[in-house]
Amino acid sequence: MAAEVEYLGTGSRKTSTARVRLLPGDGKITVNGKSLDQYFGRDSLEQIVKQPLEITNTIGTFDVKINVDGGGVSGQAGAIRHGVSRALLKVDKGHRDVLKKAGFLTRDPRMKERKKYGRKKARKSPQFSKR
Repeated sequence: MAAEVEYLGTGSRKTSTARVRLLPGDGKITVNGKSLDQYFGRDSLEQIVKQPLEITNTIGTFDVKINVDGGGVSGQAGAIRHGVSRALLKVDKGHRDVLKKAGFLTRDPRMKERKKYGRKKARKSPQFSKR
């Protein structure tokens, strides 16, 4: 029995972390055991997830299994895109130039700013009254 080849990639965005497995197959994408459209429901988020596969012309060659947790749906979609891009690098090193130019390999450093004392949120101040 031959061992099935799988490529792993870990991606993150804000507080979301995605563990991605690429398996040879016909292009099924499952997120936490659900299909892509069941999990996200929004076309824009589904497109974000598929971007690395489309840009490298590997959309129908791999089944993608994803475990993602933390954050909201937008952050999770970004984390998945990052993870899929990293896994595609292990498939073929030639994808690096295309993925790097598109900005899919760079971890987005933007995070939520911490709340400051004397403020309602990070920057929102209490209402000012002269008297």
